[in-house]
Amino acid sequence: MSQPLPFDALCDLAREAGQATLTWWNKPLEVMAKTDDSPVTAADLAAHRLITEGLNALTPDIPVLSEEDADVPLETRLSWQRFWLVDPLDGTKEFISGTDEFTVNIALIENGQVTLGVVGIPARDEMYWGGRGLGAWQRQGSGEPRSVGVRRAADPLVVVGSRRHSTPDQQALLDRIGARRRVETMSVGSSLKFCQIAAGEADLYPRFGPTSQWDTAAAQAVVEGAGGRVIGLSGERFAYPTRDTWLNPYFIALGELDDATLAVVLDQPAASSGT
Repeated sequence: MSQPLPFDALCDLAREAGQATLTWWNKPLEVMAKTDDSPVTAADLAAHRLITEGLNALTPDIPVLSEEDADVPLETRLSWQRFWLVDPLDGTKEFISGTDEFTVNIALIENGQVTLGVVGIPARDEMYWGGRGLGAWQRQGSGEPRSVGVRRAADPLVVVGSRRHSTPDQQALLDRIGARRRVETMSVGSSLKFCQIAAGEADLYPRFGPTSQWDTAAAQAVVEGAGGRVIGLSGERFAYPTRDTWLNPYFIALGELDDATLAVVLDQPAASSGT
C-alpha cells in the first residue's frame, strides 16, 4: 500500500492519544466548562498534550492548532501557509455520556484547504485516514488496512445526522428528499458521521448547525479520499480560510448522489449560514 509518509506516524499518534482518553471513559470524572460553555475533561487535555507534542516532534516546521489551545492571534495564523488542525476529543458530550461515538481528529491544512486527515475511534480501536487524491483507508485494531470508498446512493437514501443538534432546516431538507424517494435516518455523534459516508454505510450528512473547523477537517479529508465530497450550500468545496472565527458555515457531506437528489440537496434557502 503506497501512502505519504505522515500517515503511519499520524495513525500511531491518534491511536496513542485515543488510548489515553480511555483511562477516563465510563468512569466518574470532573467536567469543566470552557469560555463558550462547551465541556472539557482531563481526557481532552491528555489527548491534546500527546498529539501536540507528537506533531511538534514529527514536523517541527509545521505549527499545531488544537481546540484546547486555540487562542493563537489572527496575525500569527495569517502567516501560516500550512498547519495541523487538531480536535483531541471530538464528541466530548458522547464521551461523558459513556457512548463509543467520540473521535480523535488530526488534519493538515495547506493554503486554506485540507489535504490529509486521520480520524481515530478509540472505544472501537478503529482508524480512518485519507486525503483528496490520496485514497482512504480503515483499520480495525492492529489488522490490515482496507481501502474504503463511498457508494452510489442506496434505496432508501441513508442520511446521517447529529445526536444532539438537529435543526428545522435539516428536517425541511429531509422532507423535500422524502417527497421524492425513501429516506432512512441515523443519529450518530462526532466526526464518525463522515466516516460512515466514506465507508459506504451512509449517503448524506447535512449540517445546518454550529461546528468548528477542528470538528470537520480531518473527516473531510477521509470523505474526499474515499471519493465523496464536502461542500458549502452553493456547491463549492468546503474550505478553511484564516479568519477571526473558528466557526464553520453550513455544509453537506455526501457520497455518490444521483443528479435529481443532488439538485434537491443544493436547493437551500439563500440566507442559510453558519456564521
